[in-house]
Amino acid sequence: MINHKIDFIFTIEVVGANPNGDPLTGNMPRVDGRGFGEISDVCIKRKLRNRMQDMGHDIFVKASERSDDGFHSLESRFNDVFNKDVKDPEVVEQANEKWMDIRAFGQVFPYQKRSIGIRGPVSISIAKSVDPINTTTMQITKSVSGMEPKAGKSRSSDTMGSKHFVDYGVYVVNGSVNCYLADKTGFDEEDLEVLKKCIQTLFVNDVSSARPDGSMEVKDIYWFDHTSKVGDVSSGKIKNLLLHDEMDVNALNPTYEAYRFRLDEEKLEEYKREGLRVEHLNGF
Repeated sequence: MINHKIDFIFTIEVVGANPNGDPLTGNMPRVDGRGFGEISDVCIKRKLRNRMQDMGHDIFVKASERSDDGFHSLESRFNDVFNKDVKDPEVVEQANEKWMDIRAFGQVFPYQKRSIGIRGPVSISIAKSVDPINTTTMQITKSVSGMEPKAGKSRSSDTMGSKHFVDYGVYVVNGSVNCYLADKTGFDEEDLEVLKKCIQTLFVNDVSSARPDGSMEVKDIYWFDHTSKVGDVSSGKIKNLLLHDEMDVNALNPTYEAYRFRLDEEKLEEYKREGLRVEHLNGF
């Protein structure tokens, strides 16, 4: 089992893609009140679950188009495994054993008049861009009507639409693994290696019209192993280790390399004396 705390930071480069559309703004890329781009933690966990499934692991929260067991709701998937006579502690134990995403992220089961909550050890932050993002909106038309046109019309209204994308942006994601909760769900070192591989290959098999192949890429991953269950330093201090240069606002062709992402070596050396270990990985 995992016997120490883990923190991680990874960066995502976005070039001409919509990393996470906001349904409240016509599916435009998410931004905060200051114009910085966001990718929700739910979106990132969805992609991690997809990668777990691609790697052959059974997951509970499957996307509808990825359902490979014939169930298209969480309730039906739950009811197929558990009957009303099974006690809550047995549900928790068997669910953690069967589904990897529950061992990792936890889950709430509001089925069969139950209310069972499982807290998962893996936490993922909302991704934030390091600079405000520029969003381009492109008007698009279909060459054929999706629905029958109204009388007197040659085209239906659905032939007109719009597409939104981020011209360029780099996002930072923070995460951690709590070994106390890992002990409860059974999330072990083997699962940890799967999580690491899922982060490295986050956008593999994630192609869509909003995210063309190669438009989103995990670049740098910093993996921090503590020597204790509580941690050698706080997660807040770990987040502050990541440094980067300022991008030239007049740059016509921004590049990831221009940011020069790195860790604060002075502080890192201090934390290493406390026992912290860091591993630098590259995305796929």
